[in-house]
Amino acid sequence: MNKTLEEPTKPVALKLPSAGSLIWRTNDIDWQVCDEPGFWVKPLIEDGSKIIRTWLMKIDAGAFSDLHAHDEYEQIYVLSGSFYDQDSEYVAGDFIVRAPGAMHTAGSKTGATVLLFYSPE
Repeated sequence: MNKTLEEPTKPVALKLPSAGSLIWRTNDIDWQVCDEPGFWVKPLIEDGSKIIRTWLMKIDAGAFSDLHAHDEYEQIYVLSGSFYDQDSEYVAGDFIVRAPGAMHTAGSKTGATVLLFYSPE
C-alpha cells in the first residue's frame, strides 16, 4: 500500500521503506541551503547511516563549488538547465557517475536541477 506523507509527519528525508511504497510530494518540500552558496537540496531518501542518499539539487546561475570528493559513488542525472565540472558541461538528459574519492568541482553558468544518488562502494 502506498502512503503519502502530509503535515505534521513530514520528515527531513524519507527512510528506505521496509515494505510497500512511500510517496512524497516534492513540490511541498522547501529547498534547504547547502554548505556552498548557490546550491540547494531537497533530501528525498537518507538511510540511518546516511550512506544511501537521494537528493534533488538546484544550482543557481553562477554558483561554483571548489574541488572536493565524496566517500560514496555519486550518480547525477541532469533534469533541467546545465552544470559543469572540471571535465565537461552537462545538460538535461545527461547522466554522470563518479567513483568514491573522485575529485571534482561543480558549477552552473545558467542554473540547473539535478537528481543525485549516493551509495556505498
